[in-house]
Amino acid sequence: MGASYDQQLAMAHAAEAGGFDAYFRSDHYVAFTGDGLPGPTDSWVTLAGLARETTRIRLGTLVSSMTFRFPGPLAISVAEVDQMSGGRVELGLGTGWFDGEHQAYGIPFPPLGERFERLEEQLEIVTGLWRSPVGERFAYHGRHYDLVDSPALPKPAQARLPIIVGGAGPTRTPRLAARFADEFNVPFHGVDDTAAQHRRASEACERLGRDPVTLIRSAAVTVCCGSDQAEAARRASAIGQDLADLRRHGAAGTPAEVVERCAEYGAAGATTLYLQVLDLGDVDHVDLLAAEVLPALR
Repeated sequence: MGASYDQQLAMAHAAEAGGFDAYFRSDHYVAFTGDGLPGPTDSWVTLAGLARETTRIRLGTLVSSMTFRFPGPLAISVAEVDQMSGGRVELGLGTGWFDGEHQAYGIPFPPLGERFERLEEQLEIVTGLWRSPVGERFAYHGRHYDLVDSPALPKPAQARLPIIVGGAGPTRTPRLAARFADEFNVPFHGVDDTAAQHRRASEACERLGRDPVTLIRSAAVTVCCGSDQAEAARRASAIGQDLADLRRHGAAGTPAEVVERCAEYGAAGATTLYLQVLDLGDVDHVDLLAAEVLPALR
């Protein structure tokens, strides 16, 4: 479903007022259901606006597609938004997966193997640009990207801007997370699959000599909550979903049911949980989650 900047601002304000820790958005240029109106908004343009109109919550992407931006300009944009927020930004970065949005807007979409190669190089470049000491030049020579005599500016406001790597791939994704990420996210998978993927991330850390405890574990789950079953069903219908399916594959139903499912993800190793609200015009949904779900998870 599409959402305007004003709708996203209202959601971010509701999340901040309700006590949530962060407002994260996906990075897509087409909607997957409905007519797509009012149309796409660019993730980092949107987050720049939200950076100036919020005060506490952290802001980020889950996740940006590396196909959408070259690594140098991406590092500049994210660092600038971090400065605009006073140091509240996190960057989730992935390979991208939906070829249709690339075709719709003329964005090249290489095969998966090449996308993983490019993602690894982008992670090396972005983190290298940010960590290069002020006054020193940065260079990188890879298979897909070359940077020569870069001033490596601007720097983020944070000394270390958090990097999130996510996905369900059994080998390459955990390896990249172990090497580059501050947080490893398993998006929209069941509890058992989430636990298994977190174990793979721990094993990848150990192979690299990294303490697995230093890698934050998180999961993303679609949420559809109602104060009673009828309200939950209405919310499911509004996003074109079946409530029974959402119960099986997400966190859905009454607040007590949503709390129970969130606790299951916690038992699977996730210390951070992202609740995906699909109807960004339904601020009352966030208010309900803040009032009746969030306190039970603190």
